[in-house]
Amino acid sequence: MAEFKTRGGSAWTPQYLTEIDPVTCIGCGRCFKVCPQGVMALYGVNDEGEILGAVSKDDDDDDDFDGELNRKIMAVDSPQDCIGCNACSKVCPKNCQTHVSADALSA
Repeated sequence: MAEFKTRGGSAWTPQYLTEIDPVTCIGCGRCFKVCPQGVMALYGVNDEGEILGAVSKDDDDDDDFDGELNRKIMAVDSPQDCIGCNACSKVCPKNCQTHVSADALSA
């Protein structure tokens, strides 16, 4: 296992984002805004809880979903790009994210 350190030399273990609970997530986008790696994407959800697809960043009126859009949620879209900084968990008002330590992922 690689040993991670801060710039100051302190031991540090990355905590990688692995999942976002679609029931708890309110789709506020705070995590998306602070993520330096573009790990997450916003998705539309219908009344039955089915994921309709990714919401375009430029589409404010949500025409792509033919009136079926009930709410929006964040989802892990590119987990391989996560650097384990945990910035997303610090801004999430619902604590709906699951992070796994680098130690656990490499085991």
